[in-house]
Amino acid sequence: MRLPSLVWVVFLSLAIVPATAQNPVPPLPPPTPSHRGEINQPTGDEDEARARLTKDLEKRAAKNRVAALKNDTDKLLRLSVELKQYVDKSDEHVLSLDVIKKAEEIEKLAKSVKDKMKGPN
Repeated sequence: MRLPSLVWVVFLSLAIVPATAQNPVPPLPPPTPSHRGEINQPTGDEDEARARLTKDLEKRAAKNRVAALKNDTDKLLRLSVELKQYVDKSDEHVLSLDVIKKAEEIEKLAKSVKDKMKGPN
């Protein structure tokens, strides 16, 4: 009984080898030459899309910066008016701690506004 099963194994192996020889796997295409350090160069369309996206992000950042400047300057005006009111209420010999704190808050906010006006550089 062993002989017929061995015959089948040999027969199948002989049938499979020629079949694979007739249908070889196609070779891989040769790699495209590239310059050192350049892995995937973007196409013209990708460059334009990236430039458009960058420009849109810059516009959005500029709008946000201007909105923040408007809010900060409004707050700076409000704090300055409050400081003026505190000073008007204070005595010539006594300045309250609130006046000093308000002046420090104005100073910090003014510096922040100045830095925002300079831009992201």
